[in-house]
Amino acid sequence: MEGGKRDSSEGTQGARGMTLPLALAALISAFGSSFQYGYNVSVINSPAPLMQDFYNSTYLERTGVPMDRGFQTLLWSLTVSMFPLGGLFGSLLVWPMVNSCGRKGTLLINNLFSIAAAILMGTSELAKSFEVIILSRVLVGIFAGLASNVVPMFLGEMSPKNLRGAVGVVPQLFITIGILAAQILGLQGILGNARGWPVLLGLTGIPSLLQLLALPFFPESPRYLLIQRGSEEQARTALQRLRGWQDVDEEIQEMYQEDRSEKEEGQFSVLSLFTSRGLRWQLISIIVMMAGQQLSGVNGVFYYADRIFESAGVHSSSIQYVTVSIGAINVVMTLLAVFIVESLGRRILLLAGFVLCSASCAVLTLALNLQSSVSWMSYLSIVCVIAYIIGHAVGPIVPARGVHGGRLCAQAEQLHRGAALPLHGGWAGALQLPHLLCRLRGHPALHLLHRSRDQE
Repeated sequence: MEGGKRDSSEGTQGARGMTLPLALAALISAFGSSFQYGYNVSVINSPAPLMQDFYNSTYLERTGVPMDRGFQTLLWSLTVSMFPLGGLFGSLLVWPMVNSCGRKGTLLINNLFSIAAAILMGTSELAKSFEVIILSRVLVGIFAGLASNVVPMFLGEMSPKNLRGAVGVVPQLFITIGILAAQILGLQGILGNARGWPVLLGLTGIPSLLQLLALPFFPESPRYLLIQRGSEEQARTALQRLRGWQDVDEEIQEMYQEDRSEKEEGQFSVLSLFTSRGLRWQLISIIVMMAGQQLSGVNGVFYYADRIFESAGVHSSSIQYVTVSIGAINVVMTLLAVFIVESLGRRILLLAGFVLCSASCAVLTLALNLQSSVSWMSYLSIVCVIAYIIGHAVGPIVPARGVHGGRLCAQAEQLHRGAALPLHGGWAGALQLPHLLCRLRGHPALHLLHRSRDQE
């Protein structure tokens, strides 16, 4: 009889699903952290010519001579590439900070990087200093590196097992929304103009400020409180608030069991990950997926979207709207992938996404080479870019995020930390692409990079 009552109680609790505190915690942490990751990936695309003019005019006022073209290209390369490089440094800070400050504490401290960067970027024009923009890109990169790792960990440890998959894709969804928001605000009629671009850059501090004010009212990760802090009472209180019921003994015992299993297996170092036969295939799969995600060039699309569409033959007055449409498609396809990932499976979506990306890139190369002789090839180029974004959204993004998120143990956290490095490995490409734009100008086989307007 008691067993029947317990089953009924557990079934009722399981049916409750998402609670208001958990939903609000997910939204606040994703908006305050993940949203800014996407926002800062895309924010400097639209105002790039205006910012480069600012670099040149500032240099001219200081020295009395115009900035050399090569030096200007170098400065802009640094401006773009410091964001992913800062992300690499931020990823290396994840492990010590989440263990010493907690998951929520790390997110709160991380906001200081974003707010400081927002103030510096917003006042850079008044200060007549382009150096602070480059420094700010490092700071906001550190913020993004921490946020992209800590938010999924924080939400995964707060969510019940049946909701970890759904809650786990919320950060990626907000990344795509952040990209779209930056593209919309970067329109010339809004903030993508000579007077508005410092405000556009400085807006990144607002989500951090809201998170800094709201997140303290939500509980810390129950697992951190129980395992790292050793406070069962605080962990129980946090779980009761997040679940909406008082009986959380089963989850407490599961956390204790996970902790005992981890201690029995021993602490894994980065070196042991590469030597452990049991984890070899998990490690290889994560490295391959994350490397494929970044080496696919998707960051380059968002960093230099306007110049890519210009080279594809899009009229200058329409480029900004095409770029916004790409961001909207990215959001829609990420939402769609969230709903179909469990029914179709991650493997199918990964394979389909990578195949679509590869095919669209191959056709795009052909279309760009033929567009000078075939008028409608420019439209095919745009279709190929859209197909590439769709493939990346349904393939490498959502399925890859859920590969190891179900098991919250030492091995998974070490794998997550190791996988963070390729996540921010796009800094070299961001640094080199502007130089390629100058060196390979007009080259027929690499027409995607740049098509000079001036015939020498």
